[in-house]
Amino acid sequence: MIINRHKHCFSLRLLLALMILLLLQANQKLMAQPHPPRPVKINATSQVLAFGAFYQGPAGGTITITTQGVRSQTGSIVLLSLGFPFSAALFEVHANPGTIISILNGPDAVLAGSLGGSMTVHMGASDPASPFVANKNYNIAINLYLGGRLNVGPPASNPPGTYSGTFNITLVQE
Repeated sequence: MIINRHKHCFSLRLLLALMILLLLQANQKLMAQPHPPRPVKINATSQVLAFGAFYQGPAGGTITITTQGVRSQTGSIVLLSLGFPFSAALFEVHANPGTIISILNGPDAVLAGSLGGSMTVHMGASDPASPFVANKNYNIAINLYLGGRLNVGPPASNPPGTYSGTFNITLVQE
């Protein structure tokens, strides 16, 4: 009987050791948190915010480009179709799926004229509208369109010519 008890004790110890080993292996595969999220990345494309050709009357006015690239005017502005393109700005955004992204437009941009003068651009709406939720894999770009409004003064302040400048936007990952 003593031999039986010793075998029974050895079997219990072996079973206990196997259970501990299995538990240790299970714990090695558990993760306390997911990998850190990748930061939002934005890339400019060749499609820039462009207002096309126009003529300003004596009072000036505004030209608006929507996120769909539709152009409209106010005041004494006459829109011209001379082959000069007009479009909303296009950016490519990369973010983890489920990331909430808000767009912060910088201050109005100042466009300097090739023959003097300056105009201001106020950044408009975006498509997708801010804030939006990233719904694609990080490696697939989300197209972000930005429209704007160009403030045009009278001809004495804004002589004909080419006007150019830059603007800033900030994406906030929430």
